[in-house]
Amino acid sequence: MCYLARVSDQQIATLGRKCVGDLSGTQGEAIIVSMMKKSGIVLSAVMLTLLVPQISMAREHRMTPEGQEIPFKILKDWPRTDFSKYSAPLFDFMPAGPRKDEIPSINSPKLRDIAAADQASLEPIISISINGEARAYPVAILLWHEIVNDDVGGVPVAVTFSPLTNSSRVFRREVSGEVTTFGTSGLLRHTGQVFYDRLTQSWWQQILGEAVFGTSTGQKLEALPARIEGLGQFAARHPGGTVLVPNIGGYRPYGRTPFPRYDSAAVAYRYKGTYKGAVPPMTRVIVVGDEAWSLDLIRTRGTLEVSSGAGDLRMRYEAGQNSPFDKAVIAKSRDIGSVVVQRRVDGTWSDVAYDVPFAFAWKAFHPDHSIHH
Repeated sequence: MCYLARVSDQQIATLGRKCVGDLSGTQGEAIIVSMMKKSGIVLSAVMLTLLVPQISMAREHRMTPEGQEIPFKILKDWPRTDFSKYSAPLFDFMPAGPRKDEIPSINSPKLRDIAAADQASLEPIISISINGEARAYPVAILLWHEIVNDDVGGVPVAVTFSPLTNSSRVFRREVSGEVTTFGTSGLLRHTGQVFYDRLTQSWWQQILGEAVFGTSTGQKLEALPARIEGLGQFAARHPGGTVLVPNIGGYRPYGRTPFPRYDSAAVAYRYKGTYKGAVPPMTRVIVVGDEAWSLDLIRTRGTLEVSSGAGDLRMRYEAGQNSPFDKAVIAKSRDIGSVVVQRRVDGTWSDVAYDVPFAFAWKAFHPDHSIHH
């Protein structure tokens, strides 16, 4: 709250900015004037000249082009974000709880040789292999940081995990051809993670890899092939690989999930939309491009091959990965298995970029697409 006492004309501009920062619109102006009267302040011509523009300026910057009010808390956290450009309305976004960067991204990863890793073999990870360099990122760490900015095989990458949607995606961390890093925004959209780039301060929908608010709106990040698997599966393929270990101070209960029994819940946490799908909303689905298959289908089939214009697609189920949303201690959770997703081009099978979100999350962003089950 803004408090005014008897002040000099020279101080009124600073006070005006603070008052406008705490209050909004005509309500703010009325309260300021009322408080001045109660304090016995006489509004001199100099005071009015300095104070009124502060109020007017705030009004001009408080609305989107379509007339939607921008809360001061948002403006305070995002002074460099261009609120005139967006593909998703502001009311689609909701606060996650922690504000911008209060869930700290990892920007200087600490690594350990996989041979020296002390994690369980079924620990869920996101793994990548680029130019002969292989690395594993435990979900037990990503649950508490959500983003790792790293360089693998000479390529700048962002490894991202959205806990409430179970979406795991790896991107080349370049925006408009420039290398940057990404951070947590403190915002959700359809319960899905929204991160931001530190180059343009634009907001990106993690599950889509697309900017939805700010200067970069409409741009898409390059998705990189990765595997969502157990640590033991990664170690068997890459005995010379490395694994991420904690390196940020402060207490975080790595190895424990903040969302026990989440994947067996009837509905998603904080999801406000209406789910219409052929499988339960918390079913894991394998997503490649704009198509999705239920994990249960692939588990039952063992191997599923489908034809597409970009080349044959093969999905193969393997046991060996714990759920990060079952027991409070991830190492004690049930084995949900993993799926290897590859595409055959010119007779060669190669890994492709894919995701394993919950069904409700995929349908929230692809309402007109069905799930193969």
